[in-house]
Amino acid sequence: MLSQNELHDFLDEKAFLYESPWFIDEDPVQIPHLFSKKEDIEIAGFLTATIAWGKRSLILKSCRTLMERMDYSPGDFVINASVVETEKFNGFVYRTFNGIDLVYFMKALQAIYRNHDGLHGVFFEGYTKGGIFEALANFREVFMGFNAPVRTGKHVASVMKNASAKRLNMFLRWMVRQSSPVDFGLWTNISESDLLVPLDLHVARVARSLGLLERKQNDFKAVKELTSKLSDLRPNDPVFYDYALFGLGIYEKF
Repeated sequence: MLSQNELHDFLDEKAFLYESPWFIDEDPVQIPHLFSKKEDIEIAGFLTATIAWGKRSLILKSCRTLMERMDYSPGDFVINASVVETEKFNGFVYRTFNGIDLVYFMKALQAIYRNHDGLHGVFFEGYTKGGIFEALANFREVFMGFNAPVRTGKHVASVMKNASAKRLNMFLRWMVRQSSPVDFGLWTNISESDLLVPLDLHVARVARSLGLLERKQNDFKAVKELTSKLSDLRPNDPVFYDYALFGLGIYEKF
């Protein structure tokens, strides 16, 4: 087992290796990097994060299909699309996320951008009430509040039910972390120090092997435990080490 200092140095080395421009070319984060406007980045990032599970090549293929159907202008499409225009997503399928879910996502995003100051506004409203946990809880409550189909609920994590919210936390990492060649740093009124680790299978496995995570389930309690351990190493930006843990798992099969 590595000492605390050795672990710190090891994770720093790996995080700096993987938080690099080349990482974008192999990761779903490349999709929001196609854009420069805030709303385009947010919406492309959110939709990409929503279906970011499984093989990365298949995620990217489906995300590019989505962007094509929105004429590579996701912000304008979401805000201005008619019901008829959003219905063209009915044939979309990516694993268990299908056209029914996507049509609702478009409806909810449109309402959020027209009436709730966008995705940033919804997350920040919750954040001011109780940090990232409340940001995630408030987002789900608002997002699912436009007569959502029952089936769609499984695609928006509920931290109130102890879900790890991996994809939402990844989206927040993209939006919040600054001075990064990968993340965007658009939402400057949410602190990097408050972010939570996006706990996927690779990150969880590597964290346990390094003694950073004891909990067996990959749930919200595990997210808090791991983030707390990483905060001891880098209090102002614990999620920096997401790159190390993910990279070790996906590239080095650690």
